[in-house]
Amino acid sequence: MSQTLDQRKSDHLRLALHAQTEAANCDSRFYYEPFLSGHPQGSETMPLSFGPKHMQYPLWISSMTGGTEAAYTINTRLAEVCARFGLGMGLGSCRPLLESRTRWKEFALRGILGSEVPFFANLGIAQVEQLLEQGAFDQILQLVQDLEADGLIIHVNPLQELFQPEGDRFRRPPLEVLEEVLSLAPFPVIVKEVGQGFGPASLEKLLQLPLLAIDFGSFGGTNFSKLEQERNPQSSGLEPLAYVGHTAEEMLRFVIQLCEKLEKKVRVQHLIISGGIRNFLDGYYLISHSPLPAVFGQASGFLRYASESPEALDRYVRIQVLGLLAARAFLVPKPITPAPSSQPLSKSIVSTL
Repeated sequence: MSQTLDQRKSDHLRLALHAQTEAANCDSRFYYEPFLSGHPQGSETMPLSFGPKHMQYPLWISSMTGGTEAAYTINTRLAEVCARFGLGMGLGSCRPLLESRTRWKEFALRGILGSEVPFFANLGIAQVEQLLEQGAFDQILQLVQDLEADGLIIHVNPLQELFQPEGDRFRRPPLEVLEEVLSLAPFPVIVKEVGQGFGPASLEKLLQLPLLAIDFGSFGGTNFSKLEQERNPQSSGLEPLAYVGHTAEEMLRFVIQLCEKLEKKVRVQHLIISGGIRNFLDGYYLISHSPLPAVFGQASGFLRYASESPEALDRYVRIQVLGLLAARAFLVPKPITPAPSSQPLSKSIVSTL
């Protein structure tokens, strides 16, 4: 017996009692099929188109940070790993760039990313509304052009703004503002929430707009209402509002039912399923059931390892990629079943929301 094999067997004996599992902990979302594929060799990809650009894996670095010196290091590392693995990336809020270009280097990442992968600027709906009121939409056009971004993410965050003592207040329903943007923008637009997701009535309206993607930003991950409540203790009385919203799986159920209802009225091209996606299995399970071409987004995992070191971030992404390839080889997602208390999204139900 070789020394390596001998050591492996010794390890097995030593660790066997510590490797017991409970049936209750089994991930029952998949059929495990070990006979039907060989191991991934490590060089495989899962290529897909996202608008006019291409990704090698269905993994999106969700909008996070900008406007600080630390953000320069983090965003540079994120852009480098995006380019290396062929991932998509959305910037954090570019609002600071509307006021000054002093922090430009933290956002100008196209030179690092290269031209192939999708890269999107990001503004809040409140800033977009204000610029439209001022007749200054050209500032948005110039921002997207100067960043060499593929388009614009508009984040919709009424509860976050409510929690901020300096928060903006929407004068118009965000849907009206978005429709005006779509009539003016020569570039693709993505809409996202910031930690609480969208309900079925909002999703029904959004699915019928010519958006490149809906980014869920669902409940279960970083919640910016909760973040602002921690930042501003004087808003503690509003805390119950931070706990309302919809999980990624619940939102996907809404989208599945709405796509069946709306059929050819659906104009959205993609979903970015984000919010509470802890790992590659969460992402793989959900995108496998999407009725629209989908990728899954993560923020906190990328942020944690990007803050640590380039090597830590690279290891993290390699594990996500290997996990995705293994899931594709050996796992078959079980159907998503409606929650026991759920009702079909009939016309009458949606119209009353």
